Amino acid sequence: MKTIDLFYQAFRSLMSDKVRSGLTILGIVIGIGSVIAMISIGQGSQNTIESNIQSLGSNLISVMPGTQRGAGSQVSQGRGSAQTLTKEDAGAIEQEIVLAGVVVPELSGRYQVTAKGTNTNTSVVGTTDSYPVARNLEIAEGNFISQQNEKTLSKVAVLGPTTCADLFGEGVSPIGKQIRINNIIFKVIGVSTEKGGSGFGSQDDMIFVPLSVAQQFLVGSNRVSSINVQAVNQGSMAQLQQEITDLLLARHNISDSSLADFTVINQADMVEAASSITKTFTILLGSVAAISLIVGGIGIMNMMLTTVTERTREIGIRKAIGAKNGDINIQFLAEAVILTFLGGIFGVLLGWIISFAISKIGGVATDVSMLSIILAFGVSAFIGISFGYYPARRASKLNPIEALRYE
Repeated sequence: MKTIDLFYQAFRSLMSDKVRSGLTILGIVIGIGSVIAMISIGQGSQNTIESNIQSLGSNLISVMPGTQRGAGSQVSQGRGSAQTLTKEDAGAIEQEIVLAGVVVPELSGRYQVTAKGTNTNTSVVGTTDSYPVARNLEIAEGNFISQQNEKTLSKVAVLGPTTCADLFGEGVSPIGKQIRINNIIFKVIGVSTEKGGSGFGSQDDMIFVPLSVAQQFLVGSNRVSSINVQAVNQGSMAQLQQEITDLLLARHNISDSSLADFTVINQADMVEAASSITKTFTILLGSVAAISLIVGGIGIMNMMLTTVTERTREIGIRKAIGAKNGDINIQFLAEAVILTFLGGIFGVLLGWIISFAISKIGGVATDVSMLSIILAFGVSAFIGISFGYYPARRASKLNPIEALRYE
């Protein structure tokens, strides 16, 4: 039997009971659609997190205050909550470490901020004029904080676009207007460019003020929340991380590195850790969705076993006129493959539609990759062959005389 005749006959057999074939295909469609949609959510989340981390700056190493490891402990304690770093530490890193390109100390905290008739609660970051270079920040309107602002304790502020809209409304220029942070009046001198994203300290929802002003008027301390250091190149990040650690250990008079009162974090490590988490999340989502594919495969096997029983006399006639076991086996296996192939096509379409709907309506980033489509088709083909083999094998083994007697 020619291949085209084989598939034509198989297709005609499936169309003889359209409802049953349709319901069987539906199981595969739902399974593949679910797998593609779930993987796209996981992949989209991974891309978003990595993009958010990278948007904070390139080749960055962050120094956070707090105990890195307590005695006998395997977890960080008090990271970011203690006050162990100073502006002088940042100055020492900049002056003594050649691999440190740009050094930016920061002092951050959340405050209630008011303007004329409006208010918002947002993050206020005290920093220096080097911040835009290290953190890839661009100014859409006005200017960023200058060295002169820092030296003269000028109460000026640069708003993120989200904070600007919350305080002054969409499309309104805030330049020259006043805001109150902790009941202290600040003059708005600039608005940053929208970067998008959330989490990891979104720069769209921030207010930037001179570090000296934040230390003296908002906090009343010479401490800083973090020190961000941009390496001169990506290849020097590991060495820079070690040199920063050695320098700060010496400055803080700490001989045992396990008792360091600070933590040095490599941006590459942050990306790797986030990617590892999201990959696990994606695998989990895909595995849960794959259960429906297995259920769909069981549905195919059930349908094919029923079909073999109903067509026992047909099988007997075919064998009586010369059909071999292999011909019968291939015919029923072809029917199972057609079911899964059709289910795969419509399943991919359904998965893409679900992913698109989630992205547009739910606001969750999704990414339908070619790998997930190939994987879905591969799994559906495997299911068709695996779950269709036993019914096809059973049909081919029927005794032709007993099959002709079957009522």
